[in-house]
Amino acid sequence: MSGVGALITALVAGSLLAAAPGSNAQGVGAADTPSPGASSLKGIDLDTVTIPELQAHRDKGSLTSSALTRAYLRRIETVDPKINAVLHTDPSALRQAAASDARHRGGRLRGPLDGIPVLLKDNVDTRDMPTTAGSLALAGEPPGADAVLVTRLRQAGAVILGKTNLSEWANFRAAKPTSGWSAVGGQTRNPYVLDRNPCGSSAGSAAALAASLAQVAIGTETDGSIVCPAGMNGVVGLKPSLGLVSQRGVVPISAEQDTAGPMARNVIDTALTLSVLTGDGSAGPTGRTAALAGPDEQGARQGGLRGKRIGLWRLPSLGPEVDALMTRTAAKLRGAGAEVVEVTPPYQARLAELEFPALLSEFHRDIDAYLGTRQGPRDLAELIAFNRTHPQEQACFAGQELFEQALAAPPTTDPKYRALRAELTDLARRSLDETLAAHHLDAIAAPTNPPAWTTDCARGDNDVIPSSTPAAVAGYPSLSVPAGSVGELPVGLLLMAGDREDAGLLSMGAAVEQRLRAWRAPRYLPSVGPAVR
Repeated sequence: MSGVGALITALVAGSLLAAAPGSNAQGVGAADTPSPGASSLKGIDLDTVTIPELQAHRDKGSLTSSALTRAYLRRIETVDPKINAVLHTDPSALRQAAASDARHRGGRLRGPLDGIPVLLKDNVDTRDMPTTAGSLALAGEPPGADAVLVTRLRQAGAVILGKTNLSEWANFRAAKPTSGWSAVGGQTRNPYVLDRNPCGSSAGSAAALAASLAQVAIGTETDGSIVCPAGMNGVVGLKPSLGLVSQRGVVPISAEQDTAGPMARNVIDTALTLSVLTGDGSAGPTGRTAALAGPDEQGARQGGLRGKRIGLWRLPSLGPEVDALMTRTAAKLRGAGAEVVEVTPPYQARLAELEFPALLSEFHRDIDAYLGTRQGPRDLAELIAFNRTHPQEQACFAGQELFEQALAAPPTTDPKYRALRAELTDLARRSLDETLAAHHLDAIAAPTNPPAWTTDCARGDNDVIPSSTPAAVAGYPSLSVPAGSVGELPVGLLLMAGDREDAGLLSMGAAVEQRLRAWRAPRYLPSVGPAVR
């Protein structure tokens, strides 16, 4: 991942960080009022500050990690009751921050995330805090060891601030779940409009970032669970290329698609976090790395949308308001010198037909392996039995149809399953590779999400959102950046590229972010009238 290191050098040093991405945001329906509970720390606006800016304040002696961590803990205490995004705060957070401050005084900082508060989705194992996947079945003893990605964050000096709520079992339990709900944490709310949904399953991570409850957060995705919450909560989320971030110690759905990834309020913080998660966190305290400058750095220094070719997959099924926003977005990108052509990646109907049966077989295999490492139900059959006898697991929705179907699904040793997965992965990769090649594209763009639907346990989600599937199934990277809003409700722009092109995608995402300047703070409105969807 040396390309990410070179990209970070360029983003920190170059013109892309001349101003905070949201400092002049003028999204559709943008609010002029500050967010409730808005917090400044010695003149630092937590809504818009980036990690390199925090590092600069620290280097001048005007900020410590302890002060920053206390500020975020205060925001969790005062703001989180509105949205219910944070399940636990780490009792050791202030000790971790004090240790970072001591390293800073001694000139021994471990990298760009040293002293930076991070929230973790509660399906990422932590040895000193519960890891529940939202289920009471795992609410007993914590895991015996940290997930590999948590070890990397600790080694990089990050302050583990706490755990965020999620859609229980990452939205892979019921046929009609309600995103952002878990038996352990209850319902997470969208900070922009509180009766609207935050999307799943990294709902708590995205909502917490929108409410400025941490500097960065970790989400996980099988198909859409990083990028949809990012889009619907107006933040940035990267689903990395499959295999870049270790999944060891993360509650699984499918090893063929699962990945953890970074989420933040801006692209530079997302890139810095990725560099740590992938083990390429050799950056110094200002975010500069020893990596040699490469094409990604050159492109970032040029600020470069000029000459880039972007394929726009419009997806009008997400509604006329989103389609109109995509038209305005394309015009802005063309105004920055990009060439935007309309595309429709092939094979989408077949992908939709094949993906679910493959995931059922993979979930049975992978969840059994994970449960074998934890106290509580030892396999999927015991987990199903647990849910039947615990009424709290049925408080929002009673179904566990996906668990039951997975239990009956063919094993992953079955030749029919193997043929299905091979066709599925091949078609997903071809859908992107062929589109990129046929139109000579640098990236494909699509709407990440519709405007948030009203949260309703009786109805469940209204979330047929096809844009995330090709990259998720192919194992290719995808990045959601704020594109604007429909009324008060954020919509993201999803950027997709080829395998291991994460650094180039982040570089383009930073340029798109600066051109669109669509971020705005939430207003925590109780409602905005009839549901959009």
